[in-house]
Amino acid sequence: MSSLPTEPPMTNEFAKSSSLYQEFLAEREEILKHKWLESERLGYDIGFERALLDWIRKHRENWRAARRARLQQGESGKSLN
Repeated sequence: MSSLPTEPPMTNEFAKSSSLYQEFLAEREEILKHKWLESERLGYDIGFERALLDWIRKHRENWRAARRARLQQGESGKSLN
């Protein structure tokens, strides 16, 4: 009996700790919040695709700028001990 190949644990951990993946997760969370808020406001589920496109048009640029500023501020606050 043959088992399916599995991804090496090291590769999986690397992906989870990558800054690109962390950025993706943070952005996805914001889109899901936007989906929930807009769905509540309109009284029906607007769906992920509509929420995604709406969020990109209305909020992505400002969200990214604010996130970059927060991340840079956090890095400058670290001590070099």
